[in-house]
Amino acid sequence: MLGAAAFLFATGAMPAGAAEPISPERLAETVKVLASDAFEGRAPGTAGETKTVDYLVARLKALGLEPGGRDGSWIQPVPLVRTQIGAGGTMQATVAGQAVPFVQGSSIYVSTVRPVDRVAIADAPMVFVGYGVSAPEQGWDDFKGVDLKGKVAVFLINDPDFEAKPGEAVAGRFGGTRMTYYGRWTYKFEEAARRGAIAALIVHDTPGAGYGWNTVVAPGGENYDIQRANPEERVLLQGWIEGDAATDLFRRAGLDLADLRLRARRADFAPVELKGVRYSASLPVTFSRMQSRNVLARLPGKTRPDEVVMFGAHWDAYGVGAPDAEGRTVRPGANDDALGVAGLIELARGFAQGPRPYRSLVFGFWTAEERGLLGSEAYAVDPVYPAEKTVANFTLDILQTAGLSRDVLLVGQGQNDLEADLARAATAQGRSVTPEALPERGLFYRADHFPLARRGVPTLLLMAISGAPDLVEGGRTAGEAWLKAYMACYHQTCDRWTPEWNLSGAAQDIALVRDVAGSLANSTRWPHWSPTSEFRAVRERTNGR
Repeated sequence: MLGAAAFLFATGAMPAGAAEPISPERLAETVKVLASDAFEGRAPGTAGETKTVDYLVARLKALGLEPGGRDGSWIQPVPLVRTQIGAGGTMQATVAGQAVPFVQGSSIYVSTVRPVDRVAIADAPMVFVGYGVSAPEQGWDDFKGVDLKGKVAVFLINDPDFEAKPGEAVAGRFGGTRMTYYGRWTYKFEEAARRGAIAALIVHDTPGAGYGWNTVVAPGGENYDIQRANPEERVLLQGWIEGDAATDLFRRAGLDLADLRLRARRADFAPVELKGVRYSASLPVTFSRMQSRNVLARLPGKTRPDEVVMFGAHWDAYGVGAPDAEGRTVRPGANDDALGVAGLIELARGFAQGPRPYRSLVFGFWTAEERGLLGSEAYAVDPVYPAEKTVANFTLDILQTAGLSRDVLLVGQGQNDLEADLARAATAQGRSVTPEALPERGLFYRADHFPLARRGVPTLLLMAISGAPDLVEGGRTAGEAWLKAYMACYHQTCDRWTPEWNLSGAAQDIALVRDVAGSLANSTRWPHWSPTSEFRAVRERTNGR
């Protein structure tokens, strides 16, 4: 068996004469700082944010990078709004004059992202819109021109082919069990708002959502959003109906939800009004505004400085919470995503010390990922570097800490050309690429690269919770054990650095990003989205070449 250093050299993670190797020791030192109790879990709008931002700026300055924000600033302001549904509200459906009450957290779960004092909806019609997909590239439209203004849109979660049986016309049309963006709850709420709905409710089922009802209700009515010039571009109320409660409501309206699920898998599906059903809600809301910050750093390109290769990781974690069994309250986010931040710092170090690339490199350290990708969304809404001039985005969000691996996990297989680049770089390391193990969870749509992808920028995400690595020591079985143990600490107080971490595998993966991105930065090539990707059309409309 090769030793760690010899293996890294042999596999290309330590390329001879090409770049300084990624240092597991330096990665660990950065994580130990950011995940220490002094940083208080790095929640936006807290003293932990101030410490984090100051630390990042100091590190980037020391590496010789330039400020990447506007007007010579390291900072991009991110104004946020926090909302909280209060106690004492009421919700109900009226069916043929009979009230059917909804109980927050039991039969229904709702929140709002609008800065209002009260959600007031009176007798709004309810319309079932199937999966609520409008996908021109697939020739699919669930809405058929039906007017949703002032109505409550009721959706199914996931894609029209998620439950399709072999032989059904829709089978495989949206990737089968691999969730596309059309399957995500975020898309459904946005589509409802675009069509004028006052509220959007999704029927919960655990297989389609990828998580149980306990996860749905966990935020307790709290929500966050970026501050918007026009808050009405979001629905007033959004949330989920518990599966049995939805079945009962449809039955009362003379509809069979199981049958409608089947009909929704056909391209000729049209929305179905729940006749005689009206939805009402009167809910108190408190809201507050806060100012958070993205940190941006830049290494200017030598010959094509207006073209940008971007790297991203989120600096925030979950802050301080309830005490665990050991009395710890800080949720330090050591892997999620202090380790990704450490990876970006090491990438910045290597590129700053090497020959200046042709294209500019931008390093984005995002706030409020844990609140809904809000820092990266704020950047994408108001980009410092135009999307049409951004060649690609590389995002690190959770890396494995169990040692060297024979493979690297690919999230979102079939999206763009960067996947082939990753495969070539992995081959040079003597490794292979393994597609994510649970594509139905839609991880491709749940990290900070995604707001850039929506604007047409080809992206590559490394996220270790997408499957079990094939570890050099112990194989896939050991990888499964690592994944299970980490997921038990996901977003918890135990996501902290320990001496048991072995970051040689994380260093391998960061080296892959370095090699793929470095090749792009020293070329004139522009990666493309695949013909079946949801994001190809927007890239073609905003092509900056």
